[in-house]
Amino acid sequence: MLKFKLLGLFLITFFLSFTQLEEYKRRTETLCSPSFHGRGYVNKGDSLAANFIANEFREIGLKALKKSYFQYFNLAVNTFPEVVQIIIGDEKLIAGQDYLISPESGSCDKTLNVKELSVDEILNENTFKSEVKAILNKASNYNAILFNSVNVGSDTNRLVESTLSQLLDLIPIVIVTNQKFTWSVGRHQYKFPLIELQQSAYVPNQKMYVHIDAKFIPNYQSQNVIGYLPSKNRRAETVVVTAHYDHLGRMGKDAYFPGANDNASGTAMLLLVADYFKQHPVDKNILFIAFGGEEAGLVGSGYFVNHPTYKLKKIDFVLNIDIMGSGDDGITVVNAVEQEKAFELLQKINEEKQLLSLIQKRGQTQNSDHYWFSHNQIPAIFIYTQGSNKNYHDINDVYENLKWDKVLDIRQLFVDFIERY
Repeated sequence: MLKFKLLGLFLITFFLSFTQLEEYKRRTETLCSPSFHGRGYVNKGDSLAANFIANEFREIGLKALKKSYFQYFNLAVNTFPEVVQIIIGDEKLIAGQDYLISPESGSCDKTLNVKELSVDEILNENTFKSEVKAILNKASNYNAILFNSVNVGSDTNRLVESTLSQLLDLIPIVIVTNQKFTWSVGRHQYKFPLIELQQSAYVPNQKMYVHIDAKFIPNYQSQNVIGYLPSKNRRAETVVVTAHYDHLGRMGKDAYFPGANDNASGTAMLLLVADYFKQHPVDKNILFIAFGGEEAGLVGSGYFVNHPTYKLKKIDFVLNIDIMGSGDDGITVVNAVEQEKAFELLQKINEEKQLLSLIQKRGQTQNSDHYWFSHNQIPAIFIYTQGSNKNYHDINDVYENLKWDKVLDIRQLFVDFIERY
């Protein structure tokens, strides 16, 4: 009889774990699907994702603050909703693979005849001014500058690129590279584009047709999504669990950035933690916040801290979740140096339950939504995974490249931490 009971308990546990993992996968896959347009500012991708998260909050049973799950804010953003196309010779290049345009690029519809300049020509002030002047005065056949950064040291490259970027209100710039592409969100628009071109796609002495439709939106409305599990005890502590749901969106109609690792995975983890605490209430208030505008410069979290819908002085701790796409090499805890008690508790739980191979300590950073809470003296940590999934801010950050082995172990670490902190 005991054997049958143990078998039944095992089967129930297995079934529940399988169901939870499948729910995590469903949410992650939905958030990074093409229908959400990279959760950016083209086709209101961020709002589509926010509505999905609000519906998940409702299904889980989280309460809304201020009668709505949404907290709206505005930001300036540069977007590329229509054509983004580059042709060299007869070859149409692949956006995101062969080239990127700077997120602050302006519109362009012309054939570029590029003047290639060396490091010495760019860093020699007189030579550089002379070359630029010739282009602006149409004293040559060239209408753009190209710099080949391959085999140039990183410090020199940074100096050259900084110099070239100052010309973007005057002429287009092309930079040839062999480095991994990473994109971001533009908050400003120059008159002309800056184009990063992979060395494998570069054909010397060939004209380049460039068609870019850029649209600058000075007052775009985005939103945070906030759900609440209140304790029955009025004196209970309050823990805030956060993850940003936004990503980079689209670069024209042909390329979008799925943001599976960054941060559909973290948003799905937030929802998985919310599932647990709805089903297993604790004597704590737990606030779940999916922030918008993180990729644009921590805009949503900054707005919440400056316009709180929940009194900041009542918040005892913030757990920020970002980049949950692997975990096979453990996790890194940002602010662990400053929040020693929290780091020691995470280590203790992990030693007891043998969940992860490593919990690594890191100091303060300003690279995710924990920052504004720390900046306002609210204890906060930021946790991200380490492992084989290295995709970040590129078109290859897709659902298929996520790792699932450590999802439930990481969730267990988080819920134990929240219960015991």
